[in-house]
Amino acid sequence: MELYITELSKYIITLFIALYTLECFLVFRHRDEESRSGGYTRQNLLMFLVHFSCFLVICFETGKPEYLLFYALQQILLFATIVLFRMIYPRGNRLIVNNMCMLLSIGFVILSRLSFEKAIKQFFVVTISIITGMLIPYFIRKMKFLKSLTWIYAAVGVVSLGIVLILGATTYGSKLSYSIAGLTFQPSEFVKIIFVFFLAGALSESQSFGQVVLTAVAAGIHVLILVASKDLGSALIFFVVYVLMVFIATGNWLYLILGSAGGCGAAVMAYRLFTHVQIRVQAWRDPFSCIDDAGYQITQSLFAIGSGGWFGMGLFRGTPDDIPFVEADFIFSAVAEELGIVFSVCMVLICISCFIMFMNISMRLQDRCYQLIAFGLGVVYIFQVFLTIGGGTKFIPMTGVTLPLVSYGGSSVLTTLVMFFIIEGLYIIRQEEGARRDKKKKRKRKAEYKEEQEPEEAE
Repeated sequence: MELYITELSKYIITLFIALYTLECFLVFRHRDEESRSGGYTRQNLLMFLVHFSCFLVICFETGKPEYLLFYALQQILLFATIVLFRMIYPRGNRLIVNNMCMLLSIGFVILSRLSFEKAIKQFFVVTISIITGMLIPYFIRKMKFLKSLTWIYAAVGVVSLGIVLILGATTYGSKLSYSIAGLTFQPSEFVKIIFVFFLAGALSESQSFGQVVLTAVAAGIHVLILVASKDLGSALIFFVVYVLMVFIATGNWLYLILGSAGGCGAAVMAYRLFTHVQIRVQAWRDPFSCIDDAGYQITQSLFAIGSGGWFGMGLFRGTPDDIPFVEADFIFSAVAEELGIVFSVCMVLICISCFIMFMNISMRLQDRCYQLIAFGLGVVYIFQVFLTIGGGTKFIPMTGVTLPLVSYGGSSVLTTLVMFFIIEGLYIIRQEEGARRDKKKKRKRKAEYKEEQEPEEAE
């Protein structure tokens, strides 16, 4: 019976997530949220069906009642998030919230399969993060001064990263985090957001050469501290975000070309200076030549992806535990092995639809600073997705970056949810700007109509 349920569920789950993904892109046919409501409702239904189907298999495979209770708690959290956000922020963007919940549900499913203990920890982090995040759109709308704290953001970012460099715990050769009162923090995750606010504030004030140089110095200090901490994945994200935000703010192709050239030069230097970079590059170029050592992770990842096929082996039917750190760096491989290539591609497309919506919001905002914030956060998000999936599929060398909202990791999940809620706040600002424009147009048309009527009455 269990075998039949597992086998049949593979195709049902794939169908549900494929339909959900289709709705992610069909909503872009409509310009306003009201006309998209039907698609959003279908998304909600399909998301809960995917979640239910996956946990039905997990319960049958394990036979443990605690998984059923855990599923119920997740359902309450996801349903409450969707309903409460709609009630509190009726002008909010439902695609972002739906996709956020969909990716979180995928993370809960695969983490429950890999490690029930870590799944529970992730659930509590997500719950606290969502409760906190619900307040963010309100503060983004009301606290206009936040976009004027430009150099304060830079100082806070440098100090936070500097503390890690000096006091941080060394993990596998890199200084990534430090602990306060028993709680572990990875400041680079939080500084990503602060860094975007800093660049947006500085570049919206002025796009002069002098301003670009000043921001380059501040950005360079951030990157150099991360390099000294050997957190090269985060350093790469900071660098790419800086180059692209400068290019978008100035429209100057020279900055993009110089930034690309500088990035290539920095990559060569990092390869020559750091042994672990050389090891990762060797593992990327020919992982099978060092399959028992540096290439073990990536070869196991490729075996997992290949063995999954189009529809996966089924939950608890694969061997994702053979991949070291599978719940963090190689979560994509675990999803591909047990839920299939089609499911994994749909998950990537859901991430891409989030990015498209972020860019859509950025382009339609009137305030230049808000435009750059939305653009910068969108780049941080999609580039992190690219690094994680690219590393796990041997498209690029591994960088040790997690898949946002899906991988296990408290700091990563918290900061990604904060980013999503900041974007929601910016979308609400955009909606309010549109409403004000519409009112002005109506008043203008009424005034013009009155002016036309007055000469007629005089005659």
